[in-house]
Amino acid sequence: MQLQTVDWGVVALFLLINLAIGIALSRRAGRSVDEYFLAGRGMPWWLLGISMVATTFSADTPNLVTDIVRRDGVAGNWVWWALLLTGMLTTFVYARLWSRSGIDTDVGFYELRYSGRLASFLRGFRAVYLGAFFNIMIMASVTLAAIKISGVLLGLDPWTTVLVAGSVTVVYSMLGGLTGILITDLILFATAMIGSLAAAYHALAHPEVGGLSGLLEHGAVASRTALLPDLGQPELFVPLLVIPLAVQWWSVWYPGSEPGGGGYVAQRMLAARSERHAQGASLLFNAAHYALRPWPWILVALASLIVYPDLEALRRAFPGVESAVVSHDLAYAAMLTFLPTGLLGLVVASLVAAFMSTLSTHLNWGASYLVHDLYRRFWRPQASDRELVRAGRITTVLLMMGAGLVALALSNALQAFQILLQIGAGTGLLFMLRWFWWRINAVSELAAMVVSFCLAVYFELFGGTLFGLATLPWQRLVCGVVLTTIAWVGATLLTPPTAETTLRSFYRHLRPAGPGWDAVKRRARAEGKPLPQSADHLALGLLCMLLGTLAIYSALFTTGLLIYGRVGAAIALGSLGLGCGLVLKRTWSRL
Repeated sequence: MQLQTVDWGVVALFLLINLAIGIALSRRAGRSVDEYFLAGRGMPWWLLGISMVATTFSADTPNLVTDIVRRDGVAGNWVWWALLLTGMLTTFVYARLWSRSGIDTDVGFYELRYSGRLASFLRGFRAVYLGAFFNIMIMASVTLAAIKISGVLLGLDPWTTVLVAGSVTVVYSMLGGLTGILITDLILFATAMIGSLAAAYHALAHPEVGGLSGLLEHGAVASRTALLPDLGQPELFVPLLVIPLAVQWWSVWYPGSEPGGGGYVAQRMLAARSERHAQGASLLFNAAHYALRPWPWILVALASLIVYPDLEALRRAFPGVESAVVSHDLAYAAMLTFLPTGLLGLVVASLVAAFMSTLSTHLNWGASYLVHDLYRRFWRPQASDRELVRAGRITTVLLMMGAGLVALALSNALQAFQILLQIGAGTGLLFMLRWFWWRINAVSELAAMVVSFCLAVYFELFGGTLFGLATLPWQRLVCGVVLTTIAWVGATLLTPPTAETTLRSFYRHLRPAGPGWDAVKRRARAEGKPLPQSADHLALGLLCMLLGTLAIYSALFTTGLLIYGRVGAAIALGSLGLGCGLVLKRTWSRL
């Protein structure tokens, strides 16, 4: 499949518009390091929220959803739908804390919360661990999607794709800083949504699919449309629903869905003009991410089961694509080959938009760690803003080079997703409790990171078994959560707490709610130095989390039921969601 002149024109126009925005904002971005990485800390909630949505609207996301649907049906998406619980907890409990902290990056939290040399070491180590290693893995997954899409649509080999796509993205990312990323994300998100809707429409219009009714009645699809896994099949029900809802959402660190917030989500909240705007940005992000976007991708994935029923069908259709990258996630790009001229260019532009928005954010976010928390903190504390911005731009290039090399070694999007889940298994509970339990210290953090990483490496190198017990991916995940949690809780109780002065300073600055700081407050009162009351209401925050979760899930599944033609059930579920939304509005105002 080759793009025609008009298609190339659409793609070129799209790229020029975004590059023009980056160039126009390059001088502003270079004014200060705060402007380059945090947009001057004055951004409104709607712009930050849309930017977060655009970032997670990456080129590999429709590939991942397609991979899941083709393997496990629509219900397989619970592996990431369950992370809505994490997002809602961040919105109503942690967003205000992040905004209130005033730090430059979420890694700066370590020296705000802990004391001594180990706190400084953790800040530097985590900057490299997240800013380089984890960040490169995510960008490699996105770049892998670009490799597959360009191989199918343009006939490009992996090396050419990495060089061309990487170069364009690096130039764009270096120019405008976070302000440029936020503004262009508006265009990127709109383009990506239009493209995904167009892809779904033409997938349903394919002669072999026969429209929506033909899709739902086809034998290859009818058994895969359930919104919940079959309760009579525990081999599916447990890993697809029980584990994500009971374990995964609170225990696993994953970029964009970090328990307690973090990463580029924290970066956006730190860039908000107020605590309320930080909360609003997070709420908009989660609503759009889970309720607005999934169904166009799901429809394309279901249609692909009819047109390309197995991997052999994909190999026959695209003999020029390297066999190593032919997996179920290739089916999304394969369905795009049926788009008409002109519209194909728009959809390709939408995929370029998804690629650029994700990588530009990850490049800026990763560079902020390496500049703020490594370069300035340990090597050049006296560096000027101009020097720090220059260091950020150089770091951006190096990160993209690393991501390109790793992308060439991956084969499918689900593989990268599972690797990252396993590496972060067991750390999530620590990241949530460290705000609310004074006893957690720097050794707790170090133990969690080391044990979770070592277990992930062990499972990868030794066939995924531990004492012959953990043989399936979900079993390895649970095993990692249990062992990592035991390790960091044990380390917490066996080592000295954080210095009292640091604990009191942290509480005085952020005033977290709950009983976890009572011991610190009692000691302060006994010395005649009482600490202020909490600024938050934890119970109301948790109630808002529950209401928000129910409202967004209701919107997600109401859309699905309408697509399936189950109008009565859709009206009932939609009414429940609307009711939860109205109660949420009133409850949120009391926070």
